[in-house]
Amino acid sequence: QLQLVESGGGLVQPGGSLRLSCAASGFTLDVYAIGWFRQAPGKERELVSCISRRGGSINYADSVKGRFTISRDNTKNTVFLQMNSLEPEDTAAYYCAADARLVGCSGARAAYGYWGQGTQVTVSS
Repeated sequence: QLQLVESGGGLVQPGGSLRLSCAASGFTLDVYAIGWFRQAPGKERELVSCISRRGGSINYADSVKGRFTISRDNTKNTVFLQMNSLEPEDTAAYYCAADARLVGCSGARAAYGYWGQGTQVTVSS
């Protein structure tokens, strides 16, 4: 059974950091493009960052550029999202998504066929 599991969320003060992980089970992650999305209450799910199969193509939402870094370790079947200088506006449920059909990576939710259950990130003092 193909499964994505996010971890690493929590409560952090503004200016703090968190590292999210997206671990895959039941399939080899290195043939999949990965996207990190987030959804705040009352808002649509939006792309945070995405990375192609081998990491050669990476995109970030303008709101997180310079603060967040996506990376992948295919030997560990895991993709990471390092989040620094967190702001209250970053508060949301964060989801990772995967799809093997993407040549690069995509910001479109519909482009991804597999989704994790999400991990909550709350930035508050």
